[in-house]
Amino acid sequence: MTILGIFLGVIGPWQWVIIGIIVLLLFGGKKIPELMKGLGGGIKEFKKATKEEEEAENKIEK
Repeated sequence: MTILGIFLGVIGPWQWVIIGIIVLLLFGGKKIPELMKGLGGGIKEFKKATKEEEEAENKIEK
């Protein structure tokens, strides 16, 4: 078990529901799709950069 897991305990399904409700109340229904789109774009850019870095390393090794 990780240190965070020891301090927070195991997060069950009801805790996720409560977290989801809090996020919905804080950001509202219109902002959540925009936030997810931004998060998805960030993940896509990270994967692209990682892939380019690996290709650059492979070219150097050859």
